[in-house]
Amino acid sequence: MPIASKTFETIRSEIAGIPISEIVAKFGTPTYVYDMAVIEERVRDLAAFDVIRYAQKACSNIGILNRLNKLGVVVDAVSVGEVKRALAAGFETHNIVFTADVFDREALALVKELGLHVNCGSPDMIEQLGNAVPGASVTLRINPGFGHGHSQKTNTGGPQSKHGIWHEDVVDCLRKADLYNVAVTGLHMHIGSGTDLEHLSQVCSALETIALQVGRTLTTISAGGGLPVPYREGQTYVDLDQYYSLWDTTRKRLENAFGHPLSLEIEPGRYLVAESGFLIAEIRAVKGMGENTFYLLDAGFNDLARPILYGAYHPISISHRNGRATKQMVDVVVGGPLCESGDIFTQEEGGFVAKRSLPAASVGDFLILEVAGAYGFVMASNYNGRYRVPEVLLENGKMHCIRTRETFEDLIRGEMIPPSSL
Repeated sequence: MPIASKTFETIRSEIAGIPISEIVAKFGTPTYVYDMAVIEERVRDLAAFDVIRYAQKACSNIGILNRLNKLGVVVDAVSVGEVKRALAAGFETHNIVFTADVFDREALALVKELGLHVNCGSPDMIEQLGNAVPGASVTLRINPGFGHGHSQKTNTGGPQSKHGIWHEDVVDCLRKADLYNVAVTGLHMHIGSGTDLEHLSQVCSALETIALQVGRTLTTISAGGGLPVPYREGQTYVDLDQYYSLWDTTRKRLENAFGHPLSLEIEPGRYLVAESGFLIAEIRAVKGMGENTFYLLDAGFNDLARPILYGAYHPISISHRNGRATKQMVDVVVGGPLCESGDIFTQEEGGFVAKRSLPAASVGDFLILEVAGAYGFVMASNYNGRYRVPEVLLENGKMHCIRTRETFEDLIRGEMIPPSSL
């Protein structure tokens, strides 16, 4: 991939060659759509690594998991539900790694039943796994003592992060592994999502130091995830050739030290799916509030929570219902329908409302929240009694519904009114 600045258009008429009007006519709004060609391109970007392990928490629809499986990507699961999603999508158990900082009881039972490899993020997991599955092999997820990310809430390294085994505790963990007959065959580090090349490269030397402590039992090292994607005008991608070269050099030094080959994994989540995703919404009101003009949508933070959680920025485009073009731009605040002041898509971290320069639009026009394929639908909720929206995969010029819009029956499934005591 060329290391170029990313630009975004503010008027959009189609996605993956399919007119937005056709998508809306078939599925309504709000609707998530994913461009499979973008996912395929991102997988090709990482082909130099021995193993691409998708962190499915970014976007876990089984339709997308199925396609990634067919592309030769393996998968990471962080819960029983994600393990079962991977199985339903067609993954075999040897291509699933369970990664967590704790075992709940159901997860430990499933790991034992299926014989899953585990990426342990806490020392207690070693003892628990050793008691349940004597002779198991594990990967250790190490917290190197530092982290980085586009938000403090996505920083997964350093003393304020709950993730991973503290780097100074590795020797104690190796003793525990010996005590409970557990073989440490892999090392993994992940310092945060949206990090840059400088911070990502620091992980190489940190992991190499730990690997030399672990020794020749290692057969796999993982670069973790965190590869950024552009969300704002002018942002660039990481130089993947340089990034791979850093890791390959580290791998080769360790191979020389151990006298046997090591497999080099990478664990992308956001990188594979973020740019493929779009949330299409309809503008249902345009109103002035003092000095602010609001575009109010039929989509809210129950559909896309990243702005309210992290102050995350998403590029926005307008699709005019009648195909008319306008050069008039207006500064607007974009919000949703929820009975919640924080239901604003154009906000900064800390909840500060921001304006965005967008084409003039009217009620009935469509607004598209872009780069929404990662941590979008997977964080959706039924807050305010809202139905979760459809997901649609665009592939080779066709629209495939991979999740139907929820109904009232879905909304109250599992609820019940207890017998009256009156």
